[in-house]
Amino acid sequence: MAFVANDNQQLTLADSTLNLTQREKRVLEKSWAKTFAEKVFPAIDESIFSVLYSDKASRPNTPVNVIVGALILKEALGDTDDELVEALMFDIRYQYALHTTSFEEQPLSDRSLSRFRARVLAYETEHDVDLIHECVVKMAKEIAEFMDISPNMQRMDSLMVAANIKNLSLLELFYTCVANLARIMDQREITLPEEQCHYIEKDDYNRCIYHKRELDATERTIAVMHDAEKLIALCDKTGELDDTSEYQLLIRLLKERTVTDDDGTRRLRQKEEVENPSEVLLNPSDPEATFRYKAGGKNLGYAGNVVESVGEKGSLITDYAYEKNTYADNQFMKDYLEQQDTFGEGAFLVADGAYSGETNARMAASHNLKLVTTNFTGRKPDEIYAGFKFTEDGHFLIECTNGCKPEECTYDPGNERSVAYFKPEECSSCPYKDRCQPRFLKTRVRKEVSWKAVGRAKQLQYMKTEEFSRYARFRNGVEAIPSLLRRRYHVDKIPAHGKNRTRFHFGFKIAALDFQKLLDYINSLGNCTPKNEIA
Repeated sequence: MAFVANDNQQLTLADSTLNLTQREKRVLEKSWAKTFAEKVFPAIDESIFSVLYSDKASRPNTPVNVIVGALILKEALGDTDDELVEALMFDIRYQYALHTTSFEEQPLSDRSLSRFRARVLAYETEHDVDLIHECVVKMAKEIAEFMDISPNMQRMDSLMVAANIKNLSLLELFYTCVANLARIMDQREITLPEEQCHYIEKDDYNRCIYHKRELDATERTIAVMHDAEKLIALCDKTGELDDTSEYQLLIRLLKERTVTDDDGTRRLRQKEEVENPSEVLLNPSDPEATFRYKAGGKNLGYAGNVVESVGEKGSLITDYAYEKNTYADNQFMKDYLEQQDTFGEGAFLVADGAYSGETNARMAASHNLKLVTTNFTGRKPDEIYAGFKFTEDGHFLIECTNGCKPEECTYDPGNERSVAYFKPEECSSCPYKDRCQPRFLKTRVRKEVSWKAVGRAKQLQYMKTEEFSRYARFRNGVEAIPSLLRRRYHVDKIPAHGKNRTRFHFGFKIAALDFQKLLDYINSLGNCTPKNEIA
């Protein structure tokens, strides 16, 4: 299939809008379709997706901007794939929004969307390039120009995105993995041992999990573990299932949750023996999902990060990221800053304390961006450390709060601390001695202090200013984004498994939210009635 740009957007004599009455045209002009057709659809860059198609002469592709636009409307209006395809056939608003009113036949079929997803995901798997992110971010920048939103006022926040999986007990996890392998062995006509044949029976799950209450759950788990060993040994002999996910996941489960003792017997790991408990297999339906405690709750799945740019009359999500939920907010900030160019004068980005750090602050400053973090996490240092001065690399202390310079200074890379030595007479008469608490030796005074502690002390001082209070109030606005994504766009119920597949849907939910923000902005200008919104 060859890539062909969608240039067929001129009105024809058969255009369906020509058959509308004047009243119908007025209603159409006041609907969400007009905003989408004039501002969102033209901002979709088809050329980004040309890599998905052949450069040889062959059957042309379904217009990419129609597919991408349709997927944005799908998330904005809460349609399923089938409802979206049917709506495009019979609803003039969809056709008007996607510039297909002059098409003899609507270009989307029941397979167009699934084939497009498969192409995008295959390309990302092979090249590690997220085309949806590139498209959505580029589209957001064009919309931001129309809304007169510059990147000089930004705020950032993250949210947990639940994987669409059940939180299995250890017994359920072992049983599911063993049963999955048994079924694939039966399909490949590999004879199962008689003792393990029950795994392919219809009601065996209920019998093993719920109907054997006379046995302890741990005993039942150990029995399933031994069955897993026998099936793995049989598969190793044949070598026919090495490439199947069922075999690989059972191998992974045994490695993560069991251990072989010196006498060669296998046993379940104790809780404290499990390595990287956040990364272990939680459910074979989504092997990439990870586990994390946050805000007092358990989270299974992934984490999203959003950057919102703010203008006088509106705001827009201009960038986003999506990773496993063990990914730190601090690293999200580093990733974002590494991709940025130099900002304009007075630019700032406000986030909560999880994004803080001297490294991030310096990276932001190198892009002419002021990074303000509103919460303070971890241990609070004494504010006297704010007066300590370090070299530019943050390794060596050159002056303390009292203005004394060390006689000698070394750097301890293991602890990331500067080890400085001062004259005893200077420290003994220092007014900050009791708060600084240096170590007095026989001939000199030793003081260890880190560059990070100095930065944190400066942050504590800054948090008491009125300027900081204004930034904190500004940041509060971004808290609405996770709530909107959950309540309106159902981000915790994505009908897919795996990081790349769920990130695909997450990107279009961000685009749908930006579309709603664009509608709100146009409403504020008085160009449309207050009812011009998608619900």
